[in-house]
Amino acid sequence: MTDTTHSGELATDEPRRTSVTKRGGGLAGTRGRTTIADGVVEKIAGLAARDVDGVHAMGSGLSRTFGAVRDRVPGTGGGKSNVTRGVKAEVGEVQTALDLEIVVVYGVSIADVAGDVRENVIAAVERMTGLEVVEVNIAVSDVKLPEDEEEEPEPRLQ
Repeated sequence: MTDTTHSGELATDEPRRTSVTKRGGGLAGTRGRTTIADGVVEKIAGLAARDVDGVHAMGSGLSRTFGAVRDRVPGTGGGKSNVTRGVKAEVGEVQTALDLEIVVVYGVSIADVAGDVRENVIAAVERMTGLEVVEVNIAVSDVKLPEDEEEEPEPRLQ
């Protein structure tokens, strides 16, 4: 029996491993800052609130009226619904707080609709932004009655 000592490379079937040096150090997520504008959070919240059954519209009657007039003026984005109407967000570095003003459909439970809106808004904002939603305040400004039809004003020109 003889003892053999190998120096240098080992004869194995494993591939050689090389070390990779990363520049900058640390994870990519820690090398910079992401800021999210209030308007971004307001759009996400507005869309999430409108998705809830029982929500007829967002905003007060006055803001909806002005919005309808603004939508008809050429060059002001007419035709597009204003998804941030009735939504106000305060955005910090890691948290956000929201105030929503909604109009509910007559006959639904306002407490249930408000709870569903709150849950949907929190889930959407936290999922899309990574911000912690600390509060969602909901003000019910009106109830849409079945006989309240949105009347189209007659055109002045024929």
